[in-house]
Amino acid sequence: MSNFSTLRRRVLGDSSSEPSRAPSPNFTQKDGEPVTLISASKLQKLSKNRSKRRQWLVFGLGGLFGIVLAAFFAQQNDVLNLEGLMDINLDSLLDAIPAGIVRDAKDITRHERETVNYDSFSVGLHLQSQGVKARHPVIMIPGVISTGLESWGTEEMSRQYFRKRLWGSWSMMRALVLDKASWKKHIMLDKLTGLDPPGIKLRAAQGFDAADFFITGYWIWSKILENLATLGYDPTNAFTAAYDWRLSCDKLELRDHYFTRLKAHIEIGVLTSGEKVVLVSHSMGSQVLFYFLHWVEAEGHGGGGPKWVETFVDSWINISGSMLGALKGYPAVLSGEMKDTAQLNAFAVYGLEKFLAKHERVELFRATPGASSLLPMGGDAVWGNKTFAPDDQANQTVSYGTFINFKESNSSQSPANLTVDESHVYLMDHSDIWYRDQVKRTYSYGVAHTKAEVEKNAKDPRKWMNPLETRLPLAPHLKIYCFYGVGKPTERSYWYREDRDPISKINVTIDTSLTTGEIDHGVIMGEGDGTVPLLSNGYMCAKGWRIKRYNPAGVEIKVYEMPHEPDRISPRGGPNTGDHVDILGRASLNDLILRVAGGKGHHIEENYVSKIREYSEKVRIYEDA
Repeated sequence: MSNFSTLRRRVLGDSSSEPSRAPSPNFTQKDGEPVTLISASKLQKLSKNRSKRRQWLVFGLGGLFGIVLAAFFAQQNDVLNLEGLMDINLDSLLDAIPAGIVRDAKDITRHERETVNYDSFSVGLHLQSQGVKARHPVIMIPGVISTGLESWGTEEMSRQYFRKRLWGSWSMMRALVLDKASWKKHIMLDKLTGLDPPGIKLRAAQGFDAADFFITGYWIWSKILENLATLGYDPTNAFTAAYDWRLSCDKLELRDHYFTRLKAHIEIGVLTSGEKVVLVSHSMGSQVLFYFLHWVEAEGHGGGGPKWVETFVDSWINISGSMLGALKGYPAVLSGEMKDTAQLNAFAVYGLEKFLAKHERVELFRATPGASSLLPMGGDAVWGNKTFAPDDQANQTVSYGTFINFKESNSSQSPANLTVDESHVYLMDHSDIWYRDQVKRTYSYGVAHTKAEVEKNAKDPRKWMNPLETRLPLAPHLKIYCFYGVGKPTERSYWYREDRDPISKINVTIDTSLTTGEIDHGVIMGEGDGTVPLLSNGYMCAKGWRIKRYNPAGVEIKVYEMPHEPDRISPRGGPNTGDHVDILGRASLNDLILRVAGGKGHHIEENYVSKIREYSEKVRIYEDA
């Protein structure tokens, strides 16, 4: 892969980070002066005249590289093997690129580097100038994409990967492309035990390096770490609690003692600082943390007792938390599909299936039990029935409530249109016994409609990840901040058809030929952050945790929504993105996190942009009679 690295260095230099330049939330200091984050004119000056040059660069390099890849793929008849690509002399290829394009690439890189150097720490530096400094220890619980998994196996098949990341690095990409069968064996867990297969040992990478970048150049938590550092945070008062996202929560504790370690880190943080901790979670990490809040106090588990959270936790910052699951998790385990694959063109799908066919993706998703925590929770009460859904729009022709739709309903494989509850039954009926048993013994996706049910569920670990079946801790001084993006189209329902391909190993597939009205290649989009629907991000924060049985101690909840306003020339959405992952680099989010960590969270006022409160009132979950 050194040829690729050489080309990247010669054309683009070393800079690969995407700048984060969003304005700070509109807070006001006590003296009445408005707080502004950075100079817009400075950023405009840095960005001026880059758009056209960037487009020419992308067009030139992309076209040239595309021709090379097209020629290469055209010669492949069966299994994709990229080893031949390693022999291409990319230095000679670079020499063939017009000097003007190379010069523009270097110039653009220099401007990008200036912007990053100016802006990377600006949020923290600004708050530092306002007297905000590190106060509470900060512990971060990342989501799926931002937790690297590295091999510690010493069997013959694993030695070549020893301490290399098979999830979250270029090693992952190389292994997937050049040694797919071995990569799959390493990533998939044992189907019966939900633990390591014999002879294979993958573990979550640890430390800040585990979550700052997914692969080189694709930042995740790095912006937050940079800004925390400006307030005085370092490894002595900040910690990343990375975990193996493939495991179900009970297996996380059984194999890795993850929750025991997390409990110890929190207690040490309080002991060494004299302050309660601030917990920061993202995406699936919010579900893992919610499970921990039950585990840590439960007798026979964490054993902390009913006042542990009140004693040790000041605040929970819930960023883009998939509290009620992600609807796109369902087609992933049913047919190995999501919009990201369903809307690709035919050539791209051909290339993807040369890496992992649909049935391979189904097997992979089902053999990582942690992924099934993303199946939608709340059933029809939250997501709607066959004629109604809380987030239906006035001009819709088909309600979101029919989650899985079939244009032709004439067999057991393609029954009548299905709601979320019915879709769950359909999935279980069309799954292998090992997967069905795994889900039933690990998760629960329902609703507890009474206080008695909620209290009973406090003793059932299967319910601990579902906020509609359990309650928040009895911690009246705990504060929960829900920060998430809105306004980016997000998968809401699907149209399926039978898969009549004689060589296919799955029963149904998204009907990608169907594009009409609001249906785009078999997918209907709704509101959300591009990954998690609005109801999952926002319902518990806007309404659910304001119902007494789910929050009997009256924990304070604050919602701050951030509209998705992407920069059209930025591949990561720019400074005002509301994207599920890219929001971690948004300056206004960084500002909010630092204020809470610095003990200034009480100054944050709620900010609603979407109709989540209106939708929440239509959800069919009510106070006890």
